[in-house]
Amino acid sequence: MNIISKLTTGIAVATLATGMAMADPIKMTIQSSSLPGDPDLPILEAWAADVGVMTDGRLDITVVPEDAVVRYDTMLESVQAGVLEGQIAAPGYWSGNDPAFGLIGNTVGAWSDPIQALDYIYAGGGLELMQELVAPYNQHVVGVGCPGVEAFVSNRQLNGVDDLKGLKLRAPEGMVSAVFAAAGAAPVSMSLSEVFVAIDKGVIDASDVAGFATNHAEGFHDVARYPVYPGFHSTTLQALTVNQKIWDKMTPADQVILATSYKALAYSLRAEIDKADRAAVAVAEADPEITIVNWSLEERAKFRGIAQEVWADFATRSPASQKVFDSITGYLTANGLM
Repeated sequence: MNIISKLTTGIAVATLATGMAMADPIKMTIQSSSLPGDPDLPILEAWAADVGVMTDGRLDITVVPEDAVVRYDTMLESVQAGVLEGQIAAPGYWSGNDPAFGLIGNTVGAWSDPIQALDYIYAGGGLELMQELVAPYNQHVVGVGCPGVEAFVSNRQLNGVDDLKGLKLRAPEGMVSAVFAAAGAAPVSMSLSEVFVAIDKGVIDASDVAGFATNHAEGFHDVARYPVYPGFHSTTLQALTVNQKIWDKMTPADQVILATSYKALAYSLRAEIDKADRAAVAVAEADPEITIVNWSLEERAKFRGIAQEVWADFATRSPASQKVFDSITGYLTANGLM
């Protein structure tokens, strides 16, 4: 029995003890932001299987990788329309709908540890605020995860902020692209599935992708041999949302199982990814053709200063963005993180 099952066994036992009658299972296809081969995809698949067991088959979830059913940047509308029953996605992808999604989904430079981001979500009002943002799109936010501070892949050595000037890079819509542009880079938007070929062909020089282990497993360090680790920029949230009609069909007990198990997954997944990152770093360090670059504290602070200016700019772009800005900066200030 894995950690998710252990953490939620009590809920499952209580649910089964009620003797509730079996209804037709609720089948859900949930598209994730993970690529095939990503270390976290099997973990998400195992979580979905555990939910099926804990609900005695009432919730039948299939997790699929990014772009498997719809393009990554249409997932919000696809869940709204019922093309997908749910998604595990980076809210920054929804910045075109409201810049507030970019600000809350990836507050660039805000979090030095994913546990800080998770504490904001679950204890600092972030979950309720994200639900408020998603509600107009006919969805319920079940929970939010944070895989960690992302690494950075580059085909040239980047030692600090000055080296970002003129850099052609892939960055997701919204906050991340805005911060890199403010730092002098030239960000472009593309699906993660397109990044490897784009770097290999010289279309771009670098990319915001994922954690170090994922990047290494996907072979990015074969074409971008100067990864920056630990990362200095993105701490992307991963929101699990389901179509509101699907959520309303669930029993209250199954809603609790789904939400509790995903929250447990958020914390355990972070531990698993950290372990995988450290193992991948050791392998990369042994490869003479890969140079891992670790930015100094001074350069990280310089980048964060640029990011904070972009936060303030985003706050002016919509009433929801101002609300997110006030919420996050209030939390950071109260916890001595500004």
